[in-house]
Amino acid sequence: MLGLHIDPATLVAVAVFLLVGFPVHEFSHALAAYRLGDGTAKMFGRLTLNPIVHLDPFGSLLLVMSALLGGFFIGWAKPTPVNPAMLRGRHAEAWVAAAGPVSNILMAALGALVVRVFVAFDLVNSDAALFAANVVFMFVFINVALFIFNLIPIPPLDGSKVMFALMNPRTVWQIRPTLERWGFLMLIVVMIVPLNGASLGGRVIGPLLDGITRLLVGV
Repeated sequence: MLGLHIDPATLVAVAVFLLVGFPVHEFSHALAAYRLGDGTAKMFGRLTLNPIVHLDPFGSLLLVMSALLGGFFIGWAKPTPVNPAMLRGRHAEAWVAAAGPVSNILMAALGALVVRVFVAFDLVNSDAALFAANVVFMFVFINVALFIFNLIPIPPLDGSKVMFALMNPRTVWQIRPTLERWGFLMLIVVMIVPLNGASLGGRVIGPLLDGITRLLVGV
């Protein structure tokens, strides 16, 4: 079936992420915006952890398919509505944008703590325990992957909003329309188009993903 690699633990971890990871990510954006003066997300019912209001069908399907293909995890939820004009503070938009990826790395750290407990107390002594540990490990891995992916400074990813918020306004005015127009195509080139056997994104993100994951889980 097109080389699909169906790992039950990975699929369960993806399901958990769809129900927990995406909602927490988007809720973090909404909460940061609300605390910094913008109630737009709350007005649209997005200041909630209810997964139904956050899930994007295509972004969720892409996450599942990337898991089945055994490659880099890519996916997204519905973008949280934010009105930058309502935000207080010079770098408020950067804080709001960064809140989502930060929530991913915090969820990864929490999951990694669970994995460390499994290992430290030798709890992986049955098939059920091993399966649970693998699910948690994959949950950590997915969160780290999306933490890195979302910080790529290319629209429409969170990293681009952080970059724009920290740049000189004149420079942003000059480059933002072009980047936002061609951002999705640029992402495809960076993440998918092969360069000597691997994509440019894979060459950079792969080592980062492995390094951060190993650092968190202690292996």
